[in-house]
Amino acid sequence: MRPVQKVGPLALLGILVFALVFALLPSGSGPGAQTGVTLRGVELALYPARDPDAVWQFRAAEVRNDPVGSTTELSRIEGGQRLLRGRGPDGSFSGTETLDATITAPGLTINGQDDMVTSRADITLVKECADLSLFGTPEQPVRIEQGAGFSASRAELDAPAVKGEILDLRMDFQFNVEQASPESNWGWDPDATETCRDGQRVPL
Repeated sequence: MRPVQKVGPLALLGILVFALVFALLPSGSGPGAQTGVTLRGVELALYPARDPDAVWQFRAAEVRNDPVGSTTELSRIEGGQRLLRGRGPDGSFSGTETLDATITAPGLTINGQDDMVTSRADITLVKECADLSLFGTPEQPVRIEQGAGFSASRAELDAPAVKGEILDLRMDFQFNVEQASPESNWGWDPDATETCRDGQRVPL
């Protein structure tokens, strides 16, 4: 088993620099030659510029950086999570982090704006005890937009008091549905037997 490599912001910067240098090296493979860097068995953290109070952490079997397309591809993701960074009285980061959401996906592509795209994903919003299975299409993949939320062609929602299928979904990280097709079939569950308390499902 390969040892896990921890990649911090400075290390990621180094990877990008190395990838750029590698891309400029002459190659005998012709114009179709691929460029970039591939790492295997990696833990990494993403600090999105458009969502400074959040940090994403992942374990990935493989990470490939493409400096030409300004994308980073993660394969076979485990332990994906979104953490909220606490702030002290003076507004500076206190060093505390609170789990906000978890994510599993077969793979993710992160673009130059730190947004993420995948064919499908399972997301749990911890505070709301809400499980969402998100499904995309080639024309409308699952998108996670930093500082905004996520969208999907179709979503299956399972929360203590809300259940159903939502088409053409757009939802923020606070569990507010901002867009849904009128053909969706979801709503409050009158027969709910659970409620959410401190991020845990408990009987009513």
